[in-house]
Parts: sequence; C-alpha cells; structure tokens
Amino acid sequence: MSVSSAEATTVGAAIASSPRPRPRRRRRPSPDGAWPWIFILPLLLGVALFYLWPILKTFYLSFTTVGVFGGSSFVGGANYAQMFSDPQIPRSILNTAIYTLIVLLGIPIAMGLAALIERPGMRFRSFYRTLYFIPYVTMPAAVGIVWRLIFNGDFGPINYFLSLFGIKGPYWLATPGFALVAVAVVGLWMALGFNLIIISAGLREIPVELYEAAQMDGASRIRQFFSITVPLLTPSIFFVTIMTVVGGFQLFDLLYVMLGKSNLAMPQTQSIVYIFYNEAFIQNNQGYACAIGILILVIIAVLTAFQFRVQRRWVNYV
Repeated sequence: MSVSSAEATTVGAAIASSPRPRPRRRRRPSPDGAWPWIFILPLLLGVALFYLWPILKTFYLSFTTVGVFGGSSFVGGANYAQMFSDPQIPRSILNTAIYTLIVLLGIPIAMGLAALIERPGMRFRSFYRTLYFIPYVTMPAAVGIVWRLIFNGDFGPINYFLSLFGIKGPYWLATPGFALVAVAVVGLWMALGFNLIIISAGLREIPVELYEAAQMDGASRIRQFFSITVPLLTPSIFFVTIMTVVGGFQLFDLLYVMLGKSNLAMPQTQSIVYIFYNEAFIQNNQGYACAIGILILVIIAVLTAFQFRVQRRWVNYV
C-alpha cells in the first residue's frame, strides 16, 4: 500500500516535533556513601595500629642496633649479614620445617575421623566434635605442662607402659632426636580438632546424590572416598594446609614450655621463633631480632604464595 506525500509530510513533522530524549546525567554520589567507611574505620585503624605499624617498625629496626636503655643507631645491612652467616638460622628453619611437616600429617587423620563422624546414622556427632576441638582452644602452656609430664623419662606414663614389655624408654624431651618429634606430636594432637571441624563442614556440603549414583554404579566405599569425597574436599584441605603451615612456622610457646631454655636438647631443637625470642628478650639484641622477624615474615609469605600458586592444579571448586 502506497503512502501519499501529505501523509508522509505529516508523519515527518510529528517525528521532528517529538521531544528528544535528554542525555542522562551522572548520578551524584549519595550522602550515605560515607557510612560504610565509617563502619569499617575501627577495623582499619586496628589493622593499621596492630599489624601494619609493627611490621614497618620492625623493618626499620632491622637496619639498626638498639641500646640497652633505648635509642637506636643505623647499621645498614649488618644485621642481615650476621643472620645469613649465623649457623643457628638454617638449623632452626629445618627444625621448624620438620615440625610443620609432622603436624601436616594430622590432615589425613582428620579426614578419616571426619568421615567416620559424618557417617549417616552416627550418634553424638556434636559430642565427638567438641571432644576433639577442646585441645585446640586450650592454652598451649597448659597443654605443654601436661605433656611434659607424660613424656617424662623417669616416671612418665609412656615409659611406664614401655617398661611393661621390657623396653626402656628414652628421655624423650632431653634427647635431640626425640624432643622435636615429641613436640610435633603434641602440635599435631592440638591442631587435629580444628582440621576436623573444617573438614566435617566440607563433608556436609557434598551432595548425597553423588554417593547414591556411585553406589548404583557399583563403586565401593573406598572408591567413593577417593573419587568423590577427596576431590570435593580439596578446598577445605587447602584451607587447613595454609593454616597449618602458618601456625607451624610460629612454633614457640609449646616448644618453650615442654623443653625449657635450660634443656640440653634445646640448641638442636629450637625453632626460628625461639631464636627471635632469645635474641630480643634474653640477649637484648633487638636489631638482630627484628631482622630474624622479617625473615620469618618472608618465609611465611613465600610459602603461602607458593601454595596459592600450586592450588590451581589440585583444588576443585564446584
């Protein structure tokens, strides 16, 4: 159907006379936009005051020597040169790494315990979780005192039990080879509850339908555990691994309470944090201690960054 020229002219005039859409104006920020910053300001101040400022202050003092009565003088990289030539540092890092590796063995143990506790029809789950979690929230000093009695070479229950079979137990906490392992076993026992709680939460998030489908396909319980449970638990495993490594390289209080500074095995068993404590508060060499503190920070940061880098290959996020 053709359109006459008069009608076309009328339509064109109507379109031309219609108001054009105005360009949208940029919204001005709402006056409420400052409220989120006000609410998080106390947290930011706390982080800056108790975390960032001590790190910066420690970094500055690592280039100085601090007097007995205060005051500091700049010495450049002398503290770091002394640290890298100190034979105690590599040994203490190795001790700390061995301790951390032993404590990491608690993760598969926690996985097995969590799988048993989270079985369908299992009763008293909360009681078992609480029972395993109590050592984690107990003060390390109290735990160390109790376990020091247990590992006592003269009247400890471990050596008494071994004597029933005609075995003479060693002085666990006074022998360099056994002292570090004994402390690491206690550390594993303390961290077991935290790992179990995190892994149990991950287990509860796995859909039951996956196990039902695998059972219909004829998969055994062991096959279900390694083909379904472990891959879907990798985010929880990654988290507890990070926390275990960070906590392991902060070993001090448990070692100090169980062994004591006058123990003959302490020079071969001391951790890197113990050397930091000894230099800062016993030898009063605060500049050198600050350099050791920066080394601890760098080691933990590098290990954490490495774990985040590697987790892309084995952690499955669903």
